[in-house]
Amino acid sequence: MTSEFGKRLKEARKNAGLTQAQLAKKVGIGQSTVAELERTASGSSHVAGIAAACNVSPMWLATGDGPMKTGMDSNVKPVAEGMRAYPVISKIQAGLVKEISCPYEPGDGFAVEFGEDDASTWAFFLEIEGDSMLPEFRSGDRVLIDPDVSPRPGDFVAARNTKQEATFKKYRVRGIDETGQEIFELVPLNDDYPVLRSDEHHLVVVGTMLEHRRKFRRR
Repeated sequence: MTSEFGKRLKEARKNAGLTQAQLAKKVGIGQSTVAELERTASGSSHVAGIAAACNVSPMWLATGDGPMKTGMDSNVKPVAEGMRAYPVISKIQAGLVKEISCPYEPGDGFAVEFGEDDASTWAFFLEIEGDSMLPEFRSGDRVLIDPDVSPRPGDFVAARNTKQEATFKKYRVRGIDETGQEIFELVPLNDDYPVLRSDEHHLVVVGTMLEHRRKFRRR
């Protein structure tokens, strides 16, 4: 990163016609963070999100190398107003969502996904690992999880297991216990994996899936 980072950020923001507040909302960070970045000599972990929001090259923004514009095809456009950056967080971070007041800050995930700003402030993306949810969910797919949405039978959920990390499964109700709490199962779609029951394992639902994004790859 060069000492011109803040100047390039300010230039990119103004070229995109964005105020600091508007850029902050698109990237999912605070306005004060944008203001600080425009004064700083160093770069930021938010480079990719800022570049996408301003429709500039991440390489140019980070280093000053190459053209400012990305040269996008005419059938691609920048993120529209009303969109938001969601962090893609780890299974461990996701497992802690209901345990501490602030398990992550926007932008602290290992990646960012842009989507409509219609979920709670706690919403995040989780990346699927393994083959327990085949054929509907493949390894590398990402799902938007909202902790403020209570699951209904048949929904897909992220739940905390005994390892204090998130697992992604189908939610199935099996009854009510003597305290009035639902007894539920976490059901894999792949029959090679076991069903987990909340009355047999310590399971806590973290949030409910609102969106599924599939990554298509060439073999």
